[in-house]
Amino acid sequence: MHSLPHDHTGARIKRLRLERHLTQRALSDLSQVPYSTLAKIEQGVTAASPYVIAALARAMRVKVDTVTGQPYVTELRADELDVLIQPMREALDVFDLGPDPDIHPRAHALIAADTEEHLVAVRAGEIKRVAAQLPGLIHEATTAAHAAGTRDPWLTLASTYRTGYDVASKLGYGDLASIALARMDWAAQRASNAVVGAMSRYMRGLTYLRAGQYRTGERLVQVGLTDLEQAEHSRERDVLIGQLHLGAAVMAGRAQDRHRAEGHLAEASRIAEQTGEAPTVHWLTFGPTNVAVHHVSVLAELDEYGAAAQIGKSVSIPREWPASRRSHHFAELARAQMWTGALDDSFANLLRSRKAAPQQARYHHTVRETYAGLEAAKRQLPDSFLSYGSWLGV
Repeated sequence: MHSLPHDHTGARIKRLRLERHLTQRALSDLSQVPYSTLAKIEQGVTAASPYVIAALARAMRVKVDTVTGQPYVTELRADELDVLIQPMREALDVFDLGPDPDIHPRAHALIAADTEEHLVAVRAGEIKRVAAQLPGLIHEATTAAHAAGTRDPWLTLASTYRTGYDVASKLGYGDLASIALARMDWAAQRASNAVVGAMSRYMRGLTYLRAGQYRTGERLVQVGLTDLEQAEHSRERDVLIGQLHLGAAVMAGRAQDRHRAEGHLAEASRIAEQTGEAPTVHWLTFGPTNVAVHHVSVLAELDEYGAAAQIGKSVSIPREWPASRRSHHFAELARAQMWTGALDDSFANLLRSRKAAPQQARYHHTVRETYAGLEAAKRQLPDSFLSYGSWLGV
């Protein structure tokens, strides 16, 4: 069940509830979401937080993306992005068939260069171009890895799968993102690379975070940390350990476990002091700035929106940060400001999120939920607000 014109999360929750013959009181009891909160969400008066959405989804035994309406099919079709998904599925499906006799791969250095360029491009917000080119590159890299019998081509293939995850998750195709990560881990094992294997665990953990399955996500993070014990000590290894702790902090925050969240943030901060800013190490953007950005996210997950908004405004984003990360931060900050009633500031950050990475922002669930929350506030907003909503397709 995907989003419809003028649909919103509250309307979908109501429709799903009625399909299951549940009263608001019954769903409130099952999910432990306060009755008054559920009623306001269904009416479109109050935005639903990620924690509430996950709790309601579990109670109704549906996927989180069924509640959020992802992928946003109508908008994807309008942007001609929906036709790019099936070729990616097909490219991910031939992983174990060996070399394709009809493909004659280029030299490894050329394939690796294109793979790196795609990693950079998707972080610059060029989702459509990467989605169009990626299936062919995956096919070529798959044949090259099977034919070479050495480690480097397998690492390159793992990198193409990672980009597949990036594209699928940004467009709201959670099932495809999970398949891409499984392929990434498969290729990393053939390259005998613990760091890349741990990175796939981290990204897989994020898929469970979005699905509201925090315990599984945290278990994956712990497996990733265990994998890194096999890796040689290096800055690369430390960066990934730090990023795993940041992911675990957000998961703990969304699970409303302040103690664990603060512990993971503290460990990530300690590591960031040693590594410094490392935006290009595996393109994880790790460093003190990312720790501060994740602190904002954790506070928001703990419903401390005032503190999140205050700290978020003080974060200075380095110029070398990828557009996709800047866009995500502005979306998170806008959400916190919306909940504190700072509507003008919130909308200003939605505009910043769109300016930084428009293709990403258009399909970003936080952007859409924040816009819906601003609209529900029924206060005077700039004339550009309705234009923004038309751009989102809501």
